[in-house]
Amino acid sequence: MKGKEPKRLFDFPRYQLANCPLKDSLANKINGVWTPISTKEYVDLSEKASRAFIEMGIQPGDKIAIASTTNRWEWNIIDIGTLQTGAVDVPVYPTISEDDYEYIFNDAAVKMLFVSDEALFEKVSHIKEKVASLIEIYTFDEVKGAPNWLDFLAKGEDDKHQAELQQRMDSVQETDLATLIYTSGTTGRPKGVMLSHRNIASNSLASVARIPTEGSDERALSFLPLCHVYERMLIYLYCYQGVAIYYAESMEMIGDNIRELKPTIFTAVPRLLEKIYDKIVAKGSELTGIKKKLFFWAIELGEEYELEGKGFVYGIKLAIARKLIFSKWQEALGGRTKAIASGSAALNPRLIRIFSAAGINIQEGYGLTETSPVISVNGPDKERKRIGSVGRLIADVEVKIAEDGEILCKGPNVMMGYYNKPEATAEVLTEDGWFHTGDIGQFVDGDFLKITDRKKEIFKTSGGKYIAPQLMETRFKESHFIEQIMVIGEGEKHPAAIVQPDFTFLKAYCERKGINFGSEKEIVQNEQIKARIMKDVERLNQNFGKWEQVKKIELSDHTWSIDGGELTPTLKLKRRVVLALHQDHYERIYGHKKGA
Repeated sequence: MKGKEPKRLFDFPRYQLANCPLKDSLANKINGVWTPISTKEYVDLSEKASRAFIEMGIQPGDKIAIASTTNRWEWNIIDIGTLQTGAVDVPVYPTISEDDYEYIFNDAAVKMLFVSDEALFEKVSHIKEKVASLIEIYTFDEVKGAPNWLDFLAKGEDDKHQAELQQRMDSVQETDLATLIYTSGTTGRPKGVMLSHRNIASNSLASVARIPTEGSDERALSFLPLCHVYERMLIYLYCYQGVAIYYAESMEMIGDNIRELKPTIFTAVPRLLEKIYDKIVAKGSELTGIKKKLFFWAIELGEEYELEGKGFVYGIKLAIARKLIFSKWQEALGGRTKAIASGSAALNPRLIRIFSAAGINIQEGYGLTETSPVISVNGPDKERKRIGSVGRLIADVEVKIAEDGEILCKGPNVMMGYYNKPEATAEVLTEDGWFHTGDIGQFVDGDFLKITDRKKEIFKTSGGKYIAPQLMETRFKESHFIEQIMVIGEGEKHPAAIVQPDFTFLKAYCERKGINFGSEKEIVQNEQIKARIMKDVERLNQNFGKWEQVKKIELSDHTWSIDGGELTPTLKLKRRVVLALHQDHYERIYGHKKGA
């Protein structure tokens, strides 16, 4: 593509307009019909939003918040419209508590808020009076009694503020603050990560080389929250590459949307890929006779997969498996998928092997909100990928491993700091620009980065042995019985685990085995069930040293969720919350409550 490289985030849609204008730059599904806007409409609507902000008195540096239950192009219009005025946007998760909304909006001194629907409008309306800076709340959907965003856009219909808008755009520097992203956090109050235009723009451009989206009719399906920096950065990347972006209707409709749209790329978190795999296996389990044998033969073959190949005979077997079995997996993903970009947490290498054997390219990467986010990512081919690693560093990003194994990062992607928190910033960011990630890692095969655990999550048993729980938890989730698991045992004689079973699989298992079951609480109290799950734990224990092996388990009687507080919006464990909710399990394992 030709033209000036985008340096500020609002340059990206203009770059697309100049180089590869699309009829369907962004698309929502409304009443069962995909409704796109063109690149020209994207730019025009964004300018209209900017003029409306100016009309309402928004000044450079003011904060505009956005919260939406699903991704939609209205989000992008407000994003670009905000940034063009020199203001700062504050994307927030729709699932956080009213208390967190109040804290974030006051901490950032939010002036205006845009929400998607009636439920969110009611939720934030409860705390509006507690946020002195908040002028108005607009909704994207039509909500009775709520100001609508179309009324807001109407304020920028004429061009009386166009000259001022152009002046503001010209004055925005790439080093200026663009966004405050409040980390969901596994503990404590969220912190506002200050990211500049350069932070995110440089990350988008540096990641282009790793993403195989070249050619016409490239489509991305987007469903990870736009308020998360990972999906947001990729939205700018797609815009730069001329990839049409379609927003999924909901998490429940992802499968249908994939089959309908046939995307060439989409992003995922490990838990989503695990669920996709579990559904595939569940369908395979329903087969009979030779078809069932072939299905599980193909999976066993996939578990042995190596990027560099395993010889002629294996290659013949793999070709047969791809034709008879794996081709159906590809069809379920639309048949055109070039890449699935996985991030946010560690993905089990076994799954990558199986999907790779199936001809499905999963590219695992690594980063944090504070690094905008990508530090490293695997490429699409065997030369640029290592299973079990998070890939090579992207351009202009440096990493060094501290003496204690912590990964330190430096580059144009590293945040400006935490908003209103100089002490917290100083704890993680050195004066010469090295950011302490809090992750433990090492380089393998020369320059491929491998993450081994979270520094803060590693603990010692009473015998002085170190336990890396995240690595173990990823392995234990290979069991079809286990949906979530938290390894515990800090200061105790041995590790143990609290297990949240996959209740859907568990109920199907009980039906097959003729085991009576009622509620989820009754199932987890069944000693036969507990013994069966422990059998899988003992099998998977063999991957670890004797001091690491889980000796006891207790089963949780409900599904862990974002709303329940056990998981972050990106489906990571909130360890303190899980432990607090399961003190009785801890006591049954160790004979005392945690800390007692």
